[in-house]
Amino acid sequence: MEPKLATASIALAEDLFAILGLLDSNAGLRRALTDPTRESADKAALAATLVSGKVGAPAQEVFLELVAARWSTARDLGDALEVLAATSAIAIAEGQGDGSANLEKLEDDLFSFIRVVGSSHDLQRAFDDPQASGAAKAELAGRVAPQASEVATLLIRQAVSAPRGLKPTALVQRFVELVAKRQQRWIAQVSVTRALSDEQFTRLQAGLNNLYGRELKINVNIDPTLVGGIKVVVGAEVVDATAATRLAELRRRLAV
Repeated sequence: MEPKLATASIALAEDLFAILGLLDSNAGLRRALTDPTRESADKAALAATLVSGKVGAPAQEVFLELVAARWSTARDLGDALEVLAATSAIAIAEGQGDGSANLEKLEDDLFSFIRVVGSSHDLQRAFDDPQASGAAKAELAGRVAPQASEVATLLIRQAVSAPRGLKPTALVQRFVELVAKRQQRWIAQVSVTRALSDEQFTRLQAGLNNLYGRELKINVNIDPTLVGGIKVVVGAEVVDATAATRLAELRRRLAV
């Protein structure tokens, strides 16, 4: 999915959310697409028929890949689609100009909506009203957060119009967590045995920026237990060059 995010447009997120709406409106369809006894080719054909002409090719490709996977429950497919739709929207914000700053702005916009709604019982009742249409709630959300970015507006609109059993603010909070997870790609947690000099920090900054192809924010932690070397964590990736790690690897090789 990550390569697709690099060139994604806001239309991908909108299309994925649209497919999610189709699935949520038809329980029989969800069961058919996640039935483990059904042939993959049959499920793929059904999925293609469902979205053909309704969404763009990128969204259709993502959806067909999801349908090809195995799911424990019918709802799991929709949950995965929701996360992918939100992540693609967040990645779009990340890819515009200063990615780190854009993600911070997106997070602020979402938090602002949560705070405003949380402080107003009238707004909470309006967004929870089962008689109000999704379109009406989306319009109200636009008035509540008129300065929100395009991506924030999309995520907020999705949360209020299709919260999928959650409070709208709870779903927005989930989107905030996805933004925070994405932001970890811009933060390097560096552990060293002793404080770095200005020159060492500058070289470290330049080296990591070059390695990851982006301007990283570096948080340095002093950890004498490393024995020697350096440990860098960027998102889910660990670059461990400590002496202890090298010694443990040597011991493993000797034990073979």
